[in-house]
Amino acid sequence: MEKKIDRRKGDLRRYFFIVLMLIQFNFISTIFFFRLDLTEEKRYSITEPTRQLLRNLDDVVTVEVYLEGEMPSGFKRFQQSIRETLEEFRIYAGDNIQYQFTDPGEGLSGQNLNNAYLALAEKGLTPTNLTINEGDQRTDKIIFPGALVNYKGRDLAVLFLKGNFSAPPEVRINQSIEGLEFEIAKAIKKLSTTEKKKIAVTYSNGELPESRLASITSALKESYDVERLNLYEKVHIKGYDAVIVAGPDSALTEAAKYKLDQFVVKGGRALFLMDMVSINIDSIGEQGTYAFAKNLKSDELFYAMGVRFNPDLIQDLYCSAIPLFVGYEGDKPVTKMVPWKFYPLINNHANHPITRNLDAIYSRFIGSIDTVKAPGITKTPLLFSSRNSRILPAPVRVNFSEIKIPVDPKMYDKGPFAVAYLLEGKFQSSFTGRLSPEATKELEFLSEDKASKVIVVSDADVIANDVSRQGQAKPLGYDRFTNATFANRDFLLNAMDYLLDDTGVILSRNRQVTFRPLDKVKVKDHQTLLQIINVGLPVLLLLIYGGLRYRMRKKKYELL
Repeated sequence: MEKKIDRRKGDLRRYFFIVLMLIQFNFISTIFFFRLDLTEEKRYSITEPTRQLLRNLDDVVTVEVYLEGEMPSGFKRFQQSIRETLEEFRIYAGDNIQYQFTDPGEGLSGQNLNNAYLALAEKGLTPTNLTINEGDQRTDKIIFPGALVNYKGRDLAVLFLKGNFSAPPEVRINQSIEGLEFEIAKAIKKLSTTEKKKIAVTYSNGELPESRLASITSALKESYDVERLNLYEKVHIKGYDAVIVAGPDSALTEAAKYKLDQFVVKGGRALFLMDMVSINIDSIGEQGTYAFAKNLKSDELFYAMGVRFNPDLIQDLYCSAIPLFVGYEGDKPVTKMVPWKFYPLINNHANHPITRNLDAIYSRFIGSIDTVKAPGITKTPLLFSSRNSRILPAPVRVNFSEIKIPVDPKMYDKGPFAVAYLLEGKFQSSFTGRLSPEATKELEFLSEDKASKVIVVSDADVIANDVSRQGQAKPLGYDRFTNATFANRDFLLNAMDYLLDDTGVILSRNRQVTFRPLDKVKVKDHQTLLQIINVGLPVLLLLIYGGLRYRMRKKKYELL
């Protein structure tokens, strides 16, 4: 009897000791906050810049996610990832992050359903109609894979379904999951930022007109102040955080180059999109034409930055198509869409926050870029042509009749070729050891000052939108021949965010979530066995453990 009492006292002491330890642990955890993410790719962790953004919120951010209701299993996983990401945001922002999931079509039908969908589309949320095959079943579903983020009375639409459209649906969903933190954090940052940085778009040397830059200008104005700048009307580029030079058509004067040089040397950020060959598809007649190298006199400026724009054109078998006359049917002319190798689709991207998980980028008459020696400058290639490409040095004969010639793959095996670079570091002035231009005497010369960032692209059409006959700007990246919209806008917005975002939120685009798909053939062949293992085995193990535990306790207390 005494042994039983002593044993009970020992059990009580252990019980109270465990309770006391749990209380102490909870008390310590309220003082010292920490979280452990044991997943290999840290999928449940968010980056430090995002954490800092959330900690600094001074009001409630409401996120209404329109991804609820019945949907395929892949989107259930997508939905759960969005929920997990928002829960992580709540850890650092507390009650300043509020969210809810909504099915926009719940309880609606007919015209009411169409009106609900139209209202969301007007706010910037576009529906997605996907067909996903799961086993023998085919699922069609109209969904809105996005959210409305509200902060201090302002709404902003966020699209979650991103990634490369040429990838399988499962891979694209996984790419979208990798970008969730960035998309939500970017929206919050955009809504909570009170002071916008300023971007200057030059128009001094025949650069693209406002109508061709309307789409990207509109997109940039959501986050930045954008102004037009004539380099010859200013003594220096002052009061701007970044400058965009898009497609100059005439030679840069020494004064213009000097101002751009000093802007970058002093820490200003720059985006250069240069056409080194003069050609326009509308100038190609029945007999063809020649594309000649431009004399922009910009080589020294870019040599100092560490790159050289080559006067050439890339032909790529992975390209867009254009409509061409191919003959007659009776007395009627026949036009067909044919691949045009001078319009490469740039779908070969670096694993970098600017370009990660991007869809293809639409280009026209794009050239190649080489690197040159530039001490202290880190050169990161961002975009490449495909492996099935080649270079044609200027002057280049351009003729529509070449589409009739059978393609020899051996002639298109020289790629890939770099067509965009990110340059980072302290830039040396290209005017070191030279006299500054007379027109810039008031500008103090600096050879090297602050670290900066520059992005160069060898095709101005990457930033140019088409314009309708009525003068309306088409979306950036829109191909009027195929009615497809490519990722030009996303690339350029990411590029400007990387150049100007000193908080580092864009670095969250580096997140990688490993996709581990099941072998569907094996699952189907062993479906019954897998069901028994996953459902029956855990129950069986629990029963065995319970039986053994019961026998051990019975034997233990029978001896007392």
